[in-house]
Amino acid sequence: MPTGSSQLARAVRLHSHGFRTPADDAASVVERLGAVQAQDLGAAKWVIGSRMARPTPGAIDAALADRRVVRSWPMRGTLHILPTRMLRPTLRLTSPRVLANARRRHEALELGEAEYRSARDAVEHELAGGATATRDELSTLWSTAGIEANGPRTYHLIWWLALDGVLCGGPVDGRVQHFALLDEWAPPGADEPDSPEQTLAELFSAYVRGHGPVTLADFAWWSGLTMRDTRIALDGAGDRVERFADRPSDDGPDRYVESGATDAAASRPSGALALAGFDEYYLGYADRSPVCDPRFGDLVIPGGNGVFQPTLVLDGRVVGTWKRTGTAAKPRVELRWFESGSADAAARFERPVRAWARFQGVDLQGIDSTAP
Repeated sequence: MPTGSSQLARAVRLHSHGFRTPADDAASVVERLGAVQAQDLGAAKWVIGSRMARPTPGAIDAALADRRVVRSWPMRGTLHILPTRMLRPTLRLTSPRVLANARRRHEALELGEAEYRSARDAVEHELAGGATATRDELSTLWSTAGIEANGPRTYHLIWWLALDGVLCGGPVDGRVQHFALLDEWAPPGADEPDSPEQTLAELFSAYVRGHGPVTLADFAWWSGLTMRDTRIALDGAGDRVERFADRPSDDGPDRYVESGATDAAASRPSGALALAGFDEYYLGYADRSPVCDPRFGDLVIPGGNGVFQPTLVLDGRVVGTWKRTGTAAKPRVELRWFESGSADAAARFERPVRAWARFQGVDLQGIDSTAP
């Protein structure tokens, strides 16, 4: 198996992700992880729900509506759900590089400062006073204001305004996201980090708490920050993090965990999990080999298309993927194993798959298993 895939490392990672101590509410899960990738809102809800003691989609919608967590584009130019108090400070660190990298795309879409300013003026006027709007409503608004707002241009205008801290995700209606003015939806608070160094330290501490053991390269990838920023983040985290004592056999890069996490975790990984697509357990690292043999990476991300499949995790290892099948009237789930031997553990996934079905309100008719 890949270097660094020790049983203790996987046991600590399961502990760090909160699978051993499910949270009572959705915001606590997000706080623990630091952020949850959320371009697929339905999948993101199960990322959070799978770490809760009594999960419901409504509990996650409530955390968004209560403004304890917020959905926006804070890292890597990708949608995430994160603690609201961390959005502005994180954007100040990450958005300049993301926007610089998007310049050519904006030129191809004929989006420049004039279009940006017109779109911003229109949205600030329309949403003033606490109003919200869906993506389609914003497209209509901008078209009425004389701004061509086809699909890609609408998306990039919302994205640009969010990166600049003008817009953010507001309430969610099922799978439909409404957008609001950030300063009205979540005014700046005294609990926000007040310096770049403090923001870096808090981001790193949260990432290590919710993902450890991790390397500095893992954090740099996850956050989209530079290695220089990452080293500053490590220094600022101080005694909130510590080196993971269980070294890889090739004496590779240092790995970090939350202080005390190794002692708090079980010595051996155990349990079966049916995780969402885009779950942080697999996605949230530059190096995913500690939990998944690289031979199977194309089965989690077919063709490298960026769409992460829902995964089956057995005793800390990703051993397969799963999907909903059947019909709307007779829904089923199919377990797809990477190796034939893993199918012997199919019975262990009955409970986690049915937990997902209850969360979704699905009357599951059966679970099928497909070996390679």
